[in-house]
Amino acid sequence: MLLRNMNSLTFHVHRRGLIAVFLAGCLWPQAARSQTTYEQQIWETQIGQQRYMQYEQRGEIVPPQSPFYQTLDPIGNAIASVANPQYFAPFRFILLNDPMPNAVAMPGGNVYVTAGLLSFLKNRDELAGVICHEVNHDIHHDMYAVYQSTQAGRAPRDPNAIAYERQVETNADRAGAYTCAKAGFNPWGMVWNLRLHGQTPNAAQQGGPNSDHPSDDQRAADLVALFQSDPATFGRYRDDAALAKPLGVLQTQVSQQYSQPSYSEYPQQPYPQQQGPYPPPPLPPCYPRC
Repeated sequence: MLLRNMNSLTFHVHRRGLIAVFLAGCLWPQAARSQTTYEQQIWETQIGQQRYMQYEQRGEIVPPQSPFYQTLDPIGNAIASVANPQYFAPFRFILLNDPMPNAVAMPGGNVYVTAGLLSFLKNRDELAGVICHEVNHDIHHDMYAVYQSTQAGRAPRDPNAIAYERQVETNADRAGAYTCAKAGFNPWGMVWNLRLHGQTPNAAQQGGPNSDHPSDDQRAADLVALFQSDPATFGRYRDDAALAKPLGVLQTQVSQQYSQPSYSEYPQQPYPQQQGPYPPPPLPPCYPRC
C-alpha cells in the first residue's frame, strides 16, 4: 500500500516458486498482462465479492451519489483506462466511510479509498499515486500469491518472506509510476505522498528490521532513482507539488459526513455474481485488517 500505514495490510509472500512468476510480471512495468488460470480468476473474484459484502454489511460503503466521488472518479477512471487491459476484470473505485487515511486493492478489481485519505492528501497527483500503486497489487496477483504460499505452509514471519514482501511493495511502486505517467498524472505524486506520510506520528514505526514494507525514505529514494534512470518517460515531470491541482476536500467535510457509519444510510449496490465449480475460499490469514 502506498500510504503505509495508519490502517494497513500485510503482504506475506513466500519465496518459493512464486518468486520466479512474480518477478517476471512485476519488475517490468510495461510487460503484457500475465496469463491467469480459470481457478485463479474464480478465487480472486470470490475474495473480492466477500470483502465487498463485508464492507457493505458494516455500512462502510459510501453511496455513489456522494459528492466525494466527483473527486475520486475522474482520477480512478483515467487510471483504469491504463490498468484494465492488464487485468482480467475492470477496476472499480469505491469510497469507504472511514476517517482514517487508507487505500487497498482487493482481488477482482475493487480499489477502496477511505474518505479520510481524500482529506489527508493535498493534490490529485498524490491520490493518483496511491491508486496507481494499489491497482498494480491486483495486476501482479499479490494476494493470490499470499494465499498460495499459506496453503504451502509458509511461516508468517520468515525473514525471506519479509524480504520478498518488501520487493512486492517496490514492484508496485515501480509499476505504479509508469501507470501514473501513462494515465497523465505526475508520478512525483507518489514521492510527495511518502514525504507527507513520513511526517505522521506512525511513520517511525515503518521500515524497521521486522517490517514488511521498505521505509518511506527508501521507497522515495527508489522512485527518484527510477525517474532519473528513464528520462524518456519521467523527464517531463517536475518535483514541484505547487504545480499540482489540489484535491479540494477538507478534513471538516469528512469528519462531518463520514465519522459514524450507519448501515441504514447506504443502500445495497449490485455486485456481479461469479459462477464456477469452486466453493468460496477462506480469507488469507495474513490480511488481519482488511
